[in-house]
Amino acid sequence: MQGNGGNGHETIFTMEATPIKYGPGASEEVGWELKRMGVGRVMLVTDPRIVEAGIAPRIQELIEAEGIEVEVWDKSNVEPTADSFQEAADFAVDGGFDGFVAVGGGSSIDTAKVSDLISTHPAPIMDYVNPPVGGGKKPPSPLKPLLAVPTTSGSGSEATTVAILDIPDQRVKSGISHTYLRPHRGVVDPNLTMTLPSEVTSSCGLDVVCHAAESYLSKPYDSRPKPENPGERPPYQGANPIADIWSAKALEYGGKYLRRAVENGEDVEARGAMMLGASLAGIGFGSAGVHIPHACAYPIAGLKHEYEPPGYPKDHPFVPHGWSVIVTAPASFRFTYEAQPERHRYVAELLSGEKIEKADENTLPEILIQLMKDVGAPRGVRELGYGDDDIDELVEGAMKQQRLLVGTPKEVTEEDLANIIRESMENW
Repeated sequence: MQGNGGNGHETIFTMEATPIKYGPGASEEVGWELKRMGVGRVMLVTDPRIVEAGIAPRIQELIEAEGIEVEVWDKSNVEPTADSFQEAADFAVDGGFDGFVAVGGGSSIDTAKVSDLISTHPAPIMDYVNPPVGGGKKPPSPLKPLLAVPTTSGSGSEATTVAILDIPDQRVKSGISHTYLRPHRGVVDPNLTMTLPSEVTSSCGLDVVCHAAESYLSKPYDSRPKPENPGERPPYQGANPIADIWSAKALEYGGKYLRRAVENGEDVEARGAMMLGASLAGIGFGSAGVHIPHACAYPIAGLKHEYEPPGYPKDHPFVPHGWSVIVTAPASFRFTYEAQPERHRYVAELLSGEKIEKADENTLPEILIQLMKDVGAPRGVRELGYGDDDIDELVEGAMKQQRLLVGTPKEVTEEDLANIIRESMENW
């Protein structure tokens, strides 16, 4: 942490985090939390499976018991699109709500964020999407209160400033990113994840690991150019001392508990640790950012829609986010190793739970590949429906994610990304 202001480098980082209420049974207090926020009429955003599981109806009951009016939107997509966001946002604009509640995975939480955004500051959704895919418009003032109740342990969306969407006509995924999108409070209850299938637990947990590893291994905040004004400072600022703490703890939990959570969904300790890990990683990468694996994941998920993931609903083919991210992580970290050898070694230690005296560029990738094997992840990009002929298009889609790639700890070119994707066709 040096003062680099004289050479035009950033000298400041910010640390903002969603207030989190964590613990088994925490969701029973949602009505009390909303009443404290002073809202009288809320849009409850969820999906059909959370309704069928009885979780959303229970949350609705708890909110209504406090005299708060609830309208339910239960059409969230597993992988939201601009159209599905728009449909929910239209409902929000017409509903006249003064607050929002999200109950579900990252998709439902992101849908609630965008519904809140558009109902507070109406505009076409693509106006807010990050450039070059969208217009990059910034909301002019804070949004209405949003309470996030995650039911998966992966996205950390309850703690982040982003909402991710698929844009089929451009065959790419992108996002809306602004500090005002951060939920006002997260209620994290491990009891809500007990019925998750093992495959969903695997994908979500590997997303936690990637969030934490990418943020810990991102370009240091003080090596970035200083913005011309505070409003231009990006939400993803680069590795910094506080984000490092959150990310390191999430990596420790991922290495220690993900295998257990996949093996036995009723392992309360493992479920709780992975759920807390998701929030911690969300806080960490919400400050530091992610880079190559996430930049590659968006075209992997958006370019083709052929893969039918085991353990997920069969209503439409898609690549679950955590799996789309993890498949390129080993090759990505092999590539970035030389920029931060000691940091890569420490990430490997956190995941393995062991002291590593000698490490090289293959140490962390080998630990990640073993974890992928143990939790039943796809072997690589080829298993998700792609071949060598698709590499150029995948690289093109990844290069559109400059908001993420600027956080890579060393310069990354199109040729570098092509090599990473080629290496990631089969990881073992």
